[in-house]
Amino acid sequence: MTHSLVCPETVSRVSSVLNRNTRQFGKKHLFDQDEETCWNSDQGPSQWVTLEFPQLIRVSQLQIQFQGGFSSRRGCLEEGSQGSQALRQIADFYPEDNNSLQTFPIPAAEVDRLKVTFEDATDFFGRVVIYHLRVLGEKV
Repeated sequence: MTHSLVCPETVSRVSSVLNRNTRQFGKKHLFDQDEETCWNSDQGPSQWVTLEFPQLIRVSQLQIQFQGGFSSRRGCLEEGSQGSQALRQIADFYPEDNNSLQTFPIPAAEVDRLKVTFEDATDFFGRVVIYHLRVLGEKV
């Protein structure tokens, strides 16, 4: 069965947080399942989220819910191993600029590290706002 693979032991990092206000806009809000909270990046040419999983996973889908007006026109998913510094691109995806939960199929890959990069933001200043980020698949 496919389910969200982000767990409390998953280490996450983000490119930036609006006004460095991690309490209100921090990365923890990507995974808290609360409709009222979100990660809000600061401005910049691109934004990213990295995830390091406690074990090897087989990823099959990526789900993202943006705030309309603060999404990305293009995204890139990279995978790697925690023992290696190099990341390898495995998929491009093209989000719509709306508030819906969007699902992107990912070519089957066994990984323990992912990087999701959001490029060409719809916001003039390059900010991205995400309410939910889910990595779907199974543990290996």
